[in-house]
Amino acid sequence: MTAAAPTVPFVDLKATYQEVRAGIDAALARVAASGRYLLGAELAAFEAEYAATCGNEHCVGVGSGTDALELALRALGIGRGDEVIVPAHTFIGSWLAISAAGARPVPVDPDPDGLSMDPARVEAALTPRTAAVMPVHLYGHPTDLDPLLALAERHGLAVVEDAAQAHGARYRGRRIGSGHVAAFSFYPTKNLGAMGDGGAVVTADAALAERIRVLRNNGCREQYLHEVRSPHSRLDEFQAAVLRAKLPHLGAWNAHRVQVADRYTRALAAVPGITVPPRAPWADPVWHLYVIRSPERDALRRRLHSAGVETHIHYPVPPHRSPAYADEPAGGPAGTHPNSERLAAEVLSLPMGPHLGEDAVSAVVDAVRAAAEAADDRLLPVTERP
Repeated sequence: MTAAAPTVPFVDLKATYQEVRAGIDAALARVAASGRYLLGAELAAFEAEYAATCGNEHCVGVGSGTDALELALRALGIGRGDEVIVPAHTFIGSWLAISAAGARPVPVDPDPDGLSMDPARVEAALTPRTAAVMPVHLYGHPTDLDPLLALAERHGLAVVEDAAQAHGARYRGRRIGSGHVAAFSFYPTKNLGAMGDGGAVVTADAALAERIRVLRNNGCREQYLHEVRSPHSRLDEFQAAVLRAKLPHLGAWNAHRVQVADRYTRALAAVPGITVPPRAPWADPVWHLYVIRSPERDALRRRLHSAGVETHIHYPVPPHRSPAYADEPAGGPAGTHPNSERLAAEVLSLPMGPHLGEDAVSAVVDAVRAAAEAADDRLLPVTERP
């Protein structure tokens, strides 16, 4: 028997398409008629527009957010024998990009709320092989960059920001992506999402941008003249055109996410057993995800599912506990990074998006309140969705 659709889906991509359907359809038709499907005018235009949106000089479109991180590291000369310090609580793609570049991820436990890297822990993790620090602007909330930038300058380290979830966010009044180098993802569910995979590196460094352009194209500046060994990773013309159609709406969509998050926080802050996400006074988050915490997370999730509210867990397995890193120095037994492991056991993402209506928000709030007050847990487990 097919499961019934949730009353409140976790994210509604169809609603986003319907809002900008005319622009997207026209963009796709324009590319189809052009006969140029890679490295053409749409990509060049999007790169210029997105760089300007971030308040920076250069943008290089690539195949995914993970590729953006990898190519940024490789363009900085970071690879075999190097170490990159990365949060222990993040999507594993941050780690995989470091590994793909040939370097080794070195995890540090985040602050208890999971949103910032502790500079003291970062400094304690430094070795002669440390080449870079990779702060992650998790869930659309900026990490506290200034202490990390100061530490990196003292020790001669690169800083590569993982901004995959932070399109349009601001840190102390500065746009995320306005610094030296940041990597973005345009996965369909992101605040600015394509209709497939996509990513970009945004940088103030013209020479770095040029090296990434070479790396994304099989190591070529000139066709068949391969300067370095590199696979291809290109943001295609169709995805670039879709992103151009969506980009003018990003500000309004983020503003709606902020309204939803504010309403969730006001309604749920006093609910017993629920911890709402913090918002630092120096941050303007864009709420890619609204992530609450509960020591009874799994029971809470089952009750919400029963009430028709779809939720997700970001992320249930810390990268250092993943089988992918079981035989690596970055891996470790239970208790290695306690804040990360506690977060993985407690976090729960509520429905969020630019088209989540007032009735849907009310339904989520009511369901969370009721679920938190429930005295028993007799429901069957929910099968994880990809």
